[in-house]
Amino acid sequence: MHISVRAFAAYREAIGARALRFDVAADSTVAQAWDALRTRYPQLDALPRPAAFAVNDAYVRPDTLLRDEDELVLVPPVSGGAAGDPPPTTDQQDEVVHTALTDAAISLDDTIRRVRHPEAGAIVLFLGTVRDTRHGARVHHLEYEAYETLALREMRTIAADAAARWPLLRVAMVHRVGTLRVGETSVAIAVSAPHRADAFAAGQFAIDALKHRVPIWKKEVWEGGEVWVGSDPRG
Repeated sequence: MHISVRAFAAYREAIGARALRFDVAADSTVAQAWDALRTRYPQLDALPRPAAFAVNDAYVRPDTLLRDEDELVLVPPVSGGAAGDPPPTTDQQDEVVHTALTDAAISLDDTIRRVRHPEAGAIVLFLGTVRDTRHGARVHHLEYEAYETLALREMRTIAADAAARWPLLRVAMVHRVGTLRVGETSVAIAVSAPHRADAFAAGQFAIDALKHRVPIWKKEVWEGGEVWVGSDPRG
């Protein structure tokens, strides 16, 4: 049976390709395909088991049966465990929620504009920025990689969850991908609400959920080393 395999972050580097064709036995499960990949690429044993698997852009259980020509995606543990501008790589928005991934600098003016509302008594803006040290070593840059389809879907779910839990007016979540230098903004989250307490609480919820749930990975590159955050099985 022929399937395609897509890999991100440390798995991509271990396999040596972002995508490949792979033969598995008929009626193989996702877990069995993962074991077959580990046999073909023993370097995968140095990495933790995927935090999740996806088939055809939908999360699945490890015991899910694969079909011929399915696409299996290996989802590594996430990092948390993140006018005139170039357009974002993908963009989803409606009256209340805006989510985007972009390889360009995040426009703070545009992010705030998207949550302005005449009933808003408060707008809370959170920015994640690249700091200059890691455990005492000087950071050179960060690299962010995303599983775009599911990242945007999960960001949208988080924003909608926040809007359901608090009386919010607008939510905007934008995350960078690609290479970021020290001081650059990696993520911006803006929330508007009639009252500041709700805006602060929703903003806190949104960034915490994003760091733990959204399939975006971060490689830290510093003087003398580099690592995909979450890829070290020793913790």
